[in-house]
Amino acid sequence: MSDLLRARPVEEAAILAWPLVCGREVAARTRAADFANGCLTVEVSDPAWAAQLKSFGHRYVSGFESLLGPVVKEVKFKISR
Repeated sequence: MSDLLRARPVEEAAILAWPLVCGREVAARTRAADFANGCLTVEVSDPAWAAQLKSFGHRYVSGFESLLGPVVKEVKFKISR
């Protein structure tokens, strides 16, 4: 999977990799919305969920590094409208 993702443009690969990095349960409740300047923005449904996921930010960055290399430097969570 890593080779397939690395063949994609970095912006697309980061968004496509989100479900692999965060897992099925989190992926079902979130949406990778944008990737720019090393930051992946993920939409979530409420502030409590965003705060909880933020505490795992370093793990997510490590997961991206394993799949894509040092591309994703930060994962931000924003409340979807």
